[in-house]
Amino acid sequence: MVEALLYKRLEKKAVRCTLCNHRCTIQEGQRGRCSVRENRDGTLYSLVYGQLVAAAADPIEKKPIWHVAPGSLAFSVASVGCNFSCHFCQNAHISLMPPDDKALRGAITTPEETVAQALAAGARSLAFTYTEPTVAFEFVLETARLARAKGLFTILVTNGYMTFEAIDLLAPHLTCANVDLKAYTPEFYTTYCRASLEPVKDTIIYLHQKKVFLEITTLLIPGLNDSMAEVGEMAHFIAQGPGRDTPWHLSQFYPSYRMTDRPPTPMETLLSARDVGIDAGLRYVYTGNLPKNTGENTFCYGCGRAVIQRSGYRLMAVDIKDNRCSFCGTHINGIDIDGQTS
Repeated sequence: MVEALLYKRLEKKAVRCTLCNHRCTIQEGQRGRCSVRENRDGTLYSLVYGQLVAAAADPIEKKPIWHVAPGSLAFSVASVGCNFSCHFCQNAHISLMPPDDKALRGAITTPEETVAQALAAGARSLAFTYTEPTVAFEFVLETARLARAKGLFTILVTNGYMTFEAIDLLAPHLTCANVDLKAYTPEFYTTYCRASLEPVKDTIIYLHQKKVFLEITTLLIPGLNDSMAEVGEMAHFIAQGPGRDTPWHLSQFYPSYRMTDRPPTPMETLLSARDVGIDAGLRYVYTGNLPKNTGENTFCYGCGRAVIQRSGYRLMAVDIKDNRCSFCGTHINGIDIDGQTS
């Protein structure tokens, strides 16, 4: 247990956490919305520092990160905790702090040990993923700092609810982030996530301004956020905000957690949504969780040829040299395995 960063002391031993955009006011003896930051006698503590419930080497494409070091390994770690309450959570079994505080505390480790494990696994990057890494901020920040010093890329897979204060501290040690843009209506965020849309949009723009390489993911849920009108609004926001070179992953929903009453996303919906994104000017739009379709491939926007061909998380062919299309020389946005940015 370590003292938290980013909070303010208030009267009567209360504190205000300034880590995420809930900006919880936490009374003495209570916890914030994430359930893993607790006020003890007027001091805010992280309850999950160095307590990992997951640590494994994955293909970087699984994050999904498809424009940074394609084909490499990402050493992926997670602690318990999330500041959202998504009805459709894909990792609820590890994201929620159990009532007894014991079942999912995880293995105790240090930033140094975590970086050493990543290097020993042959990983090119270290990814904070699976749950919401923002709520384990102190561990993420120190580990990212050490990882970059050892030459590793650092990846944040996030719901995008951190404050600008948090981004200011973390961005200098962050290579890239994949931000979930879960929908494009305030009602969806309020009803199904207990959060708000606008802070997520602000985070996406601010991370881009801070020169963090961005990819964005949207899980399309039948009947909730999958109208082509809403997809078009998201696509236009991405094109006009972080820019049309930003990769956008459209993922297939599967019934899970508290949302088992809806079917998986039809293939036709995902393919139509991809077309909408491309028509809005986005250069890299992908269909995820949908194997054996051309929406897995990276296409050159100059000549239309496939410059990376994928099958699941495997690369079948790569026709990029020095961040350029091998066929016509067009720049392909991304960071290669040697750290060269196009």
